[in-house]
Amino acid sequence: MTDSFDLIVIGSGAGLNVAYRAHSEGWNVALVEGGLLGGTCLNTGCIPSKILIYPADVIRMIQDASRIGIEASVERIDFDLIMNRMRSLVDGERADMEAAFRDDDAPRWFREMGVFVGDHLLQVGSLTITSPRIVIATGARALIPPIPGLEKAGYLDNVSAFGIREIPKSIVILGGGYIACEFGHFFSAMGSEVTIVGRNPRLLPGEDPRISELFRQRVAGLMNVHTGQEAVRVEVEGDRKVVLAKDRISGEVSRFTGDQILVAAGRRSNADLLHLERTGVEVDRAGWIRVNEYLETTSPGIWSLGDAIGKAMFRHSANAQASVVSHNLMLEDMQSEEEKAASKEGRQPQRIERTRMDFRTVPHAVFCHPPVSGVGMTPDQAAAAGYDILVGEAAYKDVAKGYAMDEEGLAMAVVDARTGRILGFHVVGHCAPELVQQIVYVMNAGDGSYAPLAHSQVIHPALSEVVVRAFANMDNPLDHHAGHDHTDSNAG
Repeated sequence: MTDSFDLIVIGSGAGLNVAYRAHSEGWNVALVEGGLLGGTCLNTGCIPSKILIYPADVIRMIQDASRIGIEASVERIDFDLIMNRMRSLVDGERADMEAAFRDDDAPRWFREMGVFVGDHLLQVGSLTITSPRIVIATGARALIPPIPGLEKAGYLDNVSAFGIREIPKSIVILGGGYIACEFGHFFSAMGSEVTIVGRNPRLLPGEDPRISELFRQRVAGLMNVHTGQEAVRVEVEGDRKVVLAKDRISGEVSRFTGDQILVAAGRRSNADLLHLERTGVEVDRAGWIRVNEYLETTSPGIWSLGDAIGKAMFRHSANAQASVVSHNLMLEDMQSEEEKAASKEGRQPQRIERTRMDFRTVPHAVFCHPPVSGVGMTPDQAAAAGYDILVGEAAYKDVAKGYAMDEEGLAMAVVDARTGRILGFHVVGHCAPELVQQIVYVMNAGDGSYAPLAHSQVIHPALSEVVVRAFANMDNPLDHHAGHDHTDSNAG
């Protein structure tokens, strides 16, 4: 016996958005989720990590206060309170979501892992279900490199790290991306001696090199950072763990010792758990599901979104992708409703078009000390794409508020020299995500040029002045070394 549905959604992160949208339109919807309801963001990602990181931010802010003449110290860290506060919110949110599914007016939740047994046929436990429309939103998991001795020694990943009951005295983090750096920030602020061992020559390798280097300089006094290192073996000596890593240029082998190891060496799609080989859904060489601009897979009637496709792996992007998928899979129904309304109103029906997913203006942030954020292309990426570009930079200390904060930060603007369209904006420093968000709005408005910034008054003295200063400096890109010019036409 096979149960049929109007829509099957696999995965309960951003996939829930699609499921509830379709359910609200009267569709018979199945949600397949054998893990924790809410996906990575709620359970082992954005929400719990930021609840832990904010106390780390406060600790670093207190420790930095001496730079501006305030002597303060952290007397005690209540680690149990910090961890329990995080678990309380996550568990409460998930419990509320589960309660909603006990309502008769909710999608049907299959609480087991599903696998494909045909193109539109899923085996879920002892049941089989089918639908002409399926959405795969199964997310991703930690990529664990095959390092000899690692499994035997034991390690934490981005899931198990949230279950620790006491802070380790020392920890070696394998990886140099945003997960590694955010956990490094947390553990170091809590009092751990943190050693980051990254394979890439740069910390945060996805960022612009200048942003990455300034970030490295800032965190070097808080953590031991070693990049360009290939972990080749893990050993156990007493109650300590030793990572042996080879320098990728010199070949020299170094030893990094800690009470604990955390692996943050990348992510891999959960798509391999679904037996997609039994369908027409293709994956690329790294295992990410292939989709087109409408987020359709290579199998008609099957869409995919979120981390499973390996593009812009952030919850805000997954939410945007869920909106695109919802629109496209419900297009026939929406067109039918439009035609009925047009007939009733005596007019020609409008044609409803499919929606494309635009990955050009997806912002991101790394919540560290200092934070890093960006949107769009770096100068190198824009130049490689064939653009004739203008690049402008501004140091935080070039503006009054940045100088007042004694903040070593940098804002960088990347603009198409021909059209004035903003191609990218990147920041390292205090409030980086909030500053970048201002540019995201401009990039998505009108023609996406920086003209609105040039025509707008900017509150003085506020940190947002560093944003417009970066654009103003495009006449002399990459070598601007302005002094502390705190004059402004809007000064009171």
